[in-house]
Amino acid sequence: MDKNIEDQIKNLQKQINELKERATDIEDSHKDQLALVVLSGDMDKVLAAMIIAVGAAAMDTKVKMFFTFWAIAALRDKKKHAKGKDFISKMFGIMLPRGKNKLKLSKMNMEGLGPLMIKRLMKKQHVMSLDDMFEQAGELGIEVNICQMSMDLMGLKKDEMIDYPDLSYAGVATFLADAGESRMQLFI
Repeated sequence: MDKNIEDQIKNLQKQINELKERATDIEDSHKDQLALVVLSGDMDKVLAAMIIAVGAAAMDTKVKMFFTFWAIAALRDKKKHAKGKDFISKMFGIMLPRGKNKLKLSKMNMEGLGPLMIKRLMKKQHVMSLDDMFEQAGELGIEVNICQMSMDLMGLKKDEMIDYPDLSYAGVATFLADAGESRMQLFI
């Protein structure tokens, strides 16, 4: 075989090996992790996010949830009230649901009857309630990050958020870092 052809074949084999190594590195850089953005404050969408998160965590997938904008209302504790709010912040506090059990449905809310009907159906079908899903999520080690910027814009305070074992406040950079190292990313 011609020396030039042999050199070209060796060079191609070297490049193939380097590409295989880089592909392995890329595959290994992603964790068995789900990064989930929860934007919607609709009960059915928060419910879907929690079902997916709890299901993934039950399958030993690390789950990191990022609640932002309207979804933060689901994390408000109905018993807690923050002090020192300005007028706009107080208005947001009045207009936004106080907790996951006050969320409306995205479709067929029917003046508040829709969520009651869904909750009754869930109970009848032995589907965990949102309260139970959050409790299960805490037990499974699901991380919940609340968007600090969204809280600031809406005048929400840390003092009015639920007690949750792995709750923290973060910015979009934290979510992007989590998403970058996750095999799966979802936006609800």
